[in-house]
Amino acid sequence: MSVYDDAVLVLKAYEGQEELRQTYLDHLAAHPDGLWKACRAGHITASALVIDPERGRVLLTLHGKLRMWLQMGGHCEPDDPSLASAALREATEESGIAGLSLLPGGPVRLDRHPIPPPCHCHFDVQYAVLAPPGAVQEISEESLDLRWFAYDEVADVADESVLRLLEATRARL
Repeated sequence: MSVYDDAVLVLKAYEGQEELRQTYLDHLAAHPDGLWKACRAGHITASALVIDPERGRVLLTLHGKLRMWLQMGGHCEPDDPSLASAALREATEESGIAGLSLLPGGPVRLDRHPIPPPCHCHFDVQYAVLAPPGAVQEISEESLDLRWFAYDEVADVADESVLRLLEATRARL
């Protein structure tokens, strides 16, 4: 199965955010290249909130281009077998933490947001990953900074999309 086929199946099975979910499916139906960065109408991305529930904290990255505190994530790659594996790969690469595991139950949220030209938007499929005990992060070249924040500190540094992702993730724990 291709990552495109996986994306369609994941989105069809996703419960909640019905109108937005349908927008994602319509995008993929209209754009066979809708998973790839080259699709100028926008593209599906996969992200993951790195969470340490035992210590009540999340790991955020200070995005190099956007200069905003965000969850880990990015573009799908041809070798990714699924959206979930793309999210896990991105979280591992950007956090430097080995042994991350996906929170069961599929995507936590969907978040569509505009991006600078030449593309129009990201159709982000958002997952959550659990950090192993004693996890130590290591900054990548994609980040300006990487830092753990207590749940109640996230509102002070991140935007509403990250807060909604954190709330939805905590509801699943």
